[in-house]
Amino acid sequence: MTLLEQLSLFRAPEAPVKSPFGAKQRHLQVGARIVSYTLNQGRRRRLSMTIDERGLTIGAPLSITLGEIEAFVAGHSAWVQKKLDEYAGSRSRRHLTIKDGACLPLLGREIAVRIVPGANRVRWDGPDLVLEARPDADCDALARRALKLRAQALFAERIVLYAERLGRPVPRLGLSSARTRWGSCSEKSGIRLNWRLVHLPLSLIDYVVAHELAHLVEMNHSPRFWLVVEGLYPAWRTARQELKAGAAAIPVI
Repeated sequence: MTLLEQLSLFRAPEAPVKSPFGAKQRHLQVGARIVSYTLNQGRRRRLSMTIDERGLTIGAPLSITLGEIEAFVAGHSAWVQKKLDEYAGSRSRRHLTIKDGACLPLLGREIAVRIVPGANRVRWDGPDLVLEARPDADCDALARRALKLRAQALFAERIVLYAERLGRPVPRLGLSSARTRWGSCSEKSGIRLNWRLVHLPLSLIDYVVAHELAHLVEMNHSPRFWLVVEGLYPAWRTARQELKAGAAAIPVI
């Protein structure tokens, strides 16, 4: 296929993108390169754009056309190309394809993944993660499901522990897949923690839990806030540095 034929794929329709719900893989030209991107179009207010080891992801409202999306990306062309280049070197190192015998970190330790025939169910056999998979199964998705279930149970336990230390009611827990935040917390919405924390040692998970719960007392990062954190987790300074270093080793599944 010639470049001209490729570019014909990127012509904007007059109407918004059809079938807005769910992610779709598309392509567009950014500078002199053809870039693949994942389009998530749904009930949102504005266009957004993120780049990580998986590439470019764009979130768009239902009313946005492909032409408007491409114009948005073109307006940030230099940033897009810079970020894609930055992640290109680390993508092969951090992206982990789940297959039989693969190893992945759980609570700071390496565990083995075993894949056996089954009906797309997940279970733990001692330290090993067992995926009972159909022949056409998405084993990456099965592994994410297992890790999220493990994270939900573990995080709930730690929140109870630290909420009691804080003397506050246990907030509602939700999991997030945010690319740039480990967690958030408010009295109204409860606490949300990034499920990928489950890859890290328990000490770092506890630091994030203590940090977010401290926002129930101080909704800021003032000296008063850090005093609350220190009361819950005295070694927070060390944990904060270790968390920054540990984040670089978390695999993308």
